[in-house]
Amino acid sequence: MPLTSIHPELQKAQAGGYALPLFDTFEMLGTQGILDALEEKRAPAMIAMGSGQLEQPRIGAFAAYIRAMAEGATVPVSLMLDHGSSFEHCIKALSFGFTDVMYDGSQLPLEENIANTRMVVRGAHAAGAAVEAELGHVGRGSEYADFGSQRKGFTDPAVAAYFVEETGVDFLAVAIGSAHGLYEGEPQLDLELLEEIRRAVDIPLVLHGGSGLSDQQFRDAIAGGISKVNIFTDLSVTARDRVKAVAQEEDASYFSITDAIREAFKERCGHFLDVFGASGKA
Repeated sequence: MPLTSIHPELQKAQAGGYALPLFDTFEMLGTQGILDALEEKRAPAMIAMGSGQLEQPRIGAFAAYIRAMAEGATVPVSLMLDHGSSFEHCIKALSFGFTDVMYDGSQLPLEENIANTRMVVRGAHAAGAAVEAELGHVGRGSEYADFGSQRKGFTDPAVAAYFVEETGVDFLAVAIGSAHGLYEGEPQLDLELLEEIRRAVDIPLVLHGGSGLSDQQFRDAIAGGISKVNIFTDLSVTARDRVKAVAQEEDASYFSITDAIREAFKERCGHFLDVFGASGKA
């Protein structure tokens, strides 16, 4: 199956009351585990690379590897840019064959974020790709006490409606209390705010910083209108712990370690596909 924009599948998820995951990847073994999980669970999803990876040597070869693997899948798979830091990065990703992009201007003044997002939307739509943007700002879990409990950077529903109207963006990442990476403190999602945002805009909503949330928090967020959830830290921590355990075994080998990485990604991705309700939706 050829790579595809995830937009139609996200619209189905929004209508059906489930969510699709975006799994970030940085190397081949984790990528294989992700795809194995998608095939086993018969689920559509996004495989993503971060904006910083576009500056690494031979990144075009890694993008080509993901494309080749995904095109051999029998379920819908999108190759997406996560947290694109500029218009140029988004266009560069499209030139590498990405099928969707995220532009993250969440730390810019509102009108500058709108202007930049509008440019990305024009360029991406011309290439048949969908665009995600972020409004409000999802911070880092290591700084959670400084913003999460104080609601700093949370998305304003009225501004969200204006932003979507002005940019034509296809799906919107919102800040409702989640954070990237491992949390310092207990994450608390503002589900009432999520409901207000859901009433204000009618496009798929995205939750970043999924690692560290409970399964029930995911279910509640999806019931409140989230259609896409980004996951990476949980996958990397699980794979790290699995490798450490396998490496200490008496018969440990290179192959047992690489198998551990693949299997860790496959198992955790499968878990999230089940929790999000994405399994069986391909």
